[in-house]
Amino acid sequence: MPNHTNPDFSALLIDWHKHHGRHDLPWQGTQDPYRVWLSEIMLQQTQVAAVIPYYRRFLERFPSLEKLALAPVEDVMGLWSGLGYYARARNLHRCAQIIMAGHAGRFPVNPNVIAQLPGIGRSTANAIAVFCFGARAPILDGNVKRVLCRTYGVEGFPGTPAVEKRLWALAESLVPQRDSATYIQAQMDLGATVCTRSRPDCAKCPLGGICVARNEDRIVELPEARPRKALPQRELDVLLLHDGKRILLEHRPPTGIWGGLLSLPELSVQGEPQLHAALACGCIVEQFTPLAELRHTFTHFQLTLHPWSGKAKIVPRAAEISSLCWVDFDELAAAALPTPIRKIIDGFLRGHAADATL
Repeated sequence: MPNHTNPDFSALLIDWHKHHGRHDLPWQGTQDPYRVWLSEIMLQQTQVAAVIPYYRRFLERFPSLEKLALAPVEDVMGLWSGLGYYARARNLHRCAQIIMAGHAGRFPVNPNVIAQLPGIGRSTANAIAVFCFGARAPILDGNVKRVLCRTYGVEGFPGTPAVEKRLWALAESLVPQRDSATYIQAQMDLGATVCTRSRPDCAKCPLGGICVARNEDRIVELPEARPRKALPQRELDVLLLHDGKRILLEHRPPTGIWGGLLSLPELSVQGEPQLHAALACGCIVEQFTPLAELRHTFTHFQLTLHPWSGKAKIVPRAAEISSLCWVDFDELAAAALPTPIRKIIDGFLRGHAADATL
């Protein structure tokens, strides 16, 4: 791509950050790679406000990389419950184990080596190396892509390989010789607080004088949106079996949708009747009650859940099914549940409590 970078870009950002950047986030002010790595992983696809309470709880439970590596993966998933994109938690746990076993418990310094660890790509690896080890390297998260596309008029959807390659070349050419950490943080802060996806506050942007999108009135069209495709629709029946004090949950397989979490036993819409499914779980249920359906949108499809509740009488062989477990009502808040399953259970518990007061 032609070299049309502006030497003022980094200087403007660094100066802006001194007065208007974020300086009080809980993971700032440290060069501890464990804490920086944890924050970078949590911030993938997730807003800062949602991450902060999870970040603090996670560090309370796992204050060091060693503690995380030694913990059961079920505990890690439990703390991650509700944050979404659960592969991040599994990779986090696996990464900690690899660092303990293969790197003597010390985070690698070289960003190319960091990028080979589970769940850590080039941008995250560079951020860790910049903030913790003084490296001079670019990052390219969603906020930075948006800032670069608007400032330099980069056309095309940033998620395509060709456009991403152009953005990496541009990002690398812009990294200043000094103050790399401040510059990288300034890029992220500007994208998160000023150059936002919708309704950017261009009047407060330090790059207004050199921004192609602003000067050519193309703010709405840059960066180009992902090409729209109709999301595939999926439907699934789930069974909320309870005995009045506990709910029957099922351990999900370690990979795939909600991998490693607890969920409600499933029943294919085209599959067996609910009665037969309950028997397969080791329970006898006299009557099923349909609960309100729930729709949940994933990146690549939309899922409609059809929950059925039933009070179960437990037959002895239920204890033999290792993938199933009974969880007390008052312990469900700490269980590693996917967000839509938690919504279904919470709705049931509210109704159950109301019925109990009648």
